[in-house]
Amino acid sequence: MGVSGAGKTTVGLAAAASSGVQFLDADDLHGEANVEKMRSGIPLTDDDRAPWLDAVATSLRDDAPCIMACSALRRAYRDRLREDAPHTAFVLLRASRQLLAERLAGRSGHYMTERLLDSQLATLDDPEDDEVVIEVDAARSVESLAEEIAAVFAGPGLG
Repeated sequence: MGVSGAGKTTVGLAAAASSGVQFLDADDLHGEANVEKMRSGIPLTDDDRAPWLDAVATSLRDDAPCIMACSALRRAYRDRLREDAPHTAFVLLRASRQLLAERLAGRSGHYMTERLLDSQLATLDDPEDDEVVIEVDAARSVESLAEEIAAVFAGPGLG
């Protein structure tokens, strides 16, 4: 989980390959209206996200075991995902605004651009003490992050 540019897809693909499970990207579950809003630089509302969160929760439940890249920015979103997929483990890829902006500026072909970075950072709810969210430094190498995430995935009850 994390904001756009944190490396969710890149690290998730590597972690899934390392752990031998399928990789899914929650971005693929957005409806066309959501994609067009984001492509236009318009942040999504909670109402926009509701059907997407339902689809993500269903996928997490029905496609398990898997590693999924998903922003899961708000506590309420994470809680919604846990309702249908209670064994979901969250790993927050945390990065500085500068690193995120550099990554987004160098990325092409994706509807999430640097224009939405500040709204994503403002939306991110830091994990609360009663949540099981592992935080990692997204500036680390993809290999070391994938190894750590694959180890989390292999933990009791997750794999």
